[in-house]
Amino acid sequence: MSDILGERDPADVKDPMRVAQPSRESQLPKRFYKEASVAAIENEFQIHLDGKPIRTPGKTILAVANEAVAKTMAVEWGAQKERIDPMTMPVTRLVNTAIDGVALDMQAVKEDIIRYSGTDMLCYRVSQPRGLAALQVQHWDPLLDWAQSALGAQFVLAEGIMHMEQPPEAIASFSAHVGMIDNPIVLAATHVVMALTGSAIIAMAVNKAELDADEAWKIAHLDEDWNIEQWGSDEEAEERRTKRFVDMKAAHETIRAYCP
Repeated sequence: MSDILGERDPADVKDPMRVAQPSRESQLPKRFYKEASVAAIENEFQIHLDGKPIRTPGKTILAVANEAVAKTMAVEWGAQKERIDPMTMPVTRLVNTAIDGVALDMQAVKEDIIRYSGTDMLCYRVSQPRGLAALQVQHWDPLLDWAQSALGAQFVLAEGIMHMEQPPEAIASFSAHVGMIDNPIVLAATHVVMALTGSAIIAMAVNKAELDADEAWKIAHLDEDWNIEQWGSDEEAEERRTKRFVDMKAAHETIRAYCP
């Protein structure tokens, strides 16, 4: 039971966000259960298969303090077909990562988000083509204004890809808000949003309910969407992007479940 979603060593916290990521190297396990359910045990909600609790890859009982998140995981387990495919279970994967990895070293994950803010995508602008430059101003500037007003972090802009050192005061203010995240599941979800969008500022805006999943996704893919309009899209890239958006929505919904 404990190995359903792949083997990982929970003691390896060099990269806490990757500890519970599922392996695709071996054949997917067959579905062996009829029913997935949620069981309230003391102050937690466990995921049960045919009445028995299941465990994370790190061999911890899969349980959360949020009933809505537990129900979502139970739905994911219940939706499995002949074989169990972890890649179709974004919330379960997220919670596994939080339990087996992030909870063991939350500071490392926070520091990664803070590092991202020092080279945030939103701060690097193009001058040409003018249409794209105008879109960046239209959609990215309001988010930087929000970061200044809500987080106290005033970031500076750079043109092109040359590195621009951000003011220490901005990083310190941003860091203070990242440091306030005290739930490993919320922290894991925030990190997922950052990884999927390429922006720590967008991730914190989602964390603080300034952006929903659709808004954040649109802002993060501004350049890509502009290029698609000019040159057309690639079917394989569209498929990858669709799958990534599933993870984006799962992360956003998980954050909102804990931080309504």
